[in-house]
Amino acid sequence: MARYGLPSENALGVAVGDIRDLGKRIGRDHTLALAVWKTNIYEARLLAAFIGDPERITPAQMDRWCRDFDNWGVCDTLCFHLFDKTPHAWTKVEQWSDDKREFVKRTAFALLASLAGHDKSAPDKEFLRTFSLIERAATDDRNFVKKGVSWALRGIGHRNRALNAAAVELARRLSNSENAAARWIGKDTLRDVTRPAVLKRLETR
Repeated sequence: MARYGLPSENALGVAVGDIRDLGKRIGRDHTLALAVWKTNIYEARLLAAFIGDPERITPAQMDRWCRDFDNWGVCDTLCFHLFDKTPHAWTKVEQWSDDKREFVKRTAFALLASLAGHDKSAPDKEFLRTFSLIERAATDDRNFVKKGVSWALRGIGHRNRALNAAAVELARRLSNSENAAARWIGKDTLRDVTRPAVLKRLETR
């Protein structure tokens, strides 16, 4: 866990696949999700992502859990399996994107990346609207923010050809920035969204 930048003080050593399987057996149980979150055990908080009910989670609860994030594993798992399914997701992306705390800001862009992959009904304009958030956050050189911003822009670039072109345009602008973090994000994005395999897949969409 330490090798991947994850804290192990409150971890039990349970594999993520086993936690996911347990979540499938339990099903959505929001009361239990609230209870296991309070244990502060790493794996229990991952389990909350699989059993929490996106229809019952409130904006206030999302804020409380987000403030508790202290590692990318819990942050990304909650975004990818729970937060992006709530009706509050888009609002939270914008709200958290300017937060000063590293993992709250990371959550904004991990959530945007999750929406890019999962929200099939969202129109292109919703994603294009977030480019100003991405560009503003691109100068934040904190590791987990920087990687979250890149993940979000790459995810948007994987949706369709129009958004790929828009992501490439923004990434090129960032890659020419005087800011080192913005340059890294731009180059990291360009390497990914211009890959032949990505472009070929987008031709069929």
